[in-house]
Amino acid sequence: MKTQNWISPAWPAPLNVRALITTRSGGVSHGPYASMNPADHVGDDPQAVAANRALLRAALPSEPFWLKQVHGDTVAEAGSGPVEADACIARAAKQVCAVLTADCLPVLFAASDGSVVAAAHAGWRGLCAGVLERTVAAMGVPGEQVLAYLGPAIGPRAFEVGPEVREVFMALDDTASAAFALQANGKFLADLYLLARQRLARVGVTQVHGGGECTYSDAERFFSYRRDGATGRMAALVWIDQQ
Repeated sequence: MKTQNWISPAWPAPLNVRALITTRSGGVSHGPYASMNPADHVGDDPQAVAANRALLRAALPSEPFWLKQVHGDTVAEAGSGPVEADACIARAAKQVCAVLTADCLPVLFAASDGSVVAAAHAGWRGLCAGVLERTVAAMGVPGEQVLAYLGPAIGPRAFEVGPEVREVFMALDDTASAAFALQANGKFLADLYLLARQRLARVGVTQVHGGGECTYSDAERFFSYRRDGATGRMAALVWIDQQ
């Protein structure tokens, strides 16, 4: 199994917490989905997706808790069955929280005492809806005792949005202006990483790591929906290894 190019998040998580983020390498898919695409909703060959999930499963203690993501703010409990949500939390050992992304921001969470972990899918709509704040609330741990890791997402030099997106964020928090750079065409370059840090800070989460990878600009390592249209997804996963 080719896992050498997968990402092991560099964050000071408790010793009993494990995390992993896949990249494009290490799977069996072909064409725009090459090669490690674990997403079953993007048009890839179902047999290839199943094989990719089997390869991923071999690196995990159990089958990931796959969500039906809808760019909302619902938080599910891992192990509760198939569910429409954009974040999940786990308190029991070996339950794997997972989100799929290909430009949107995956955020992994861990309580500083290792008692609960979570994963959230945060595009700009999810950030506006408050998916990160709701995830922290569902963890039931004070923000000061939560660590977060920002996985690969479209970077601040590539994510162009209309003024209406900036206005939505400004209505929530006027400090969001720092995350938008006006362009000559009247649109803005948006910094998802900074927006996420701002939203997390509002609920006391300041131990935030990661946030340095751009899916759009690194076609060799990452899928990017905005760059390619038809494309696969990366999986961001976190679990408690033992209580």
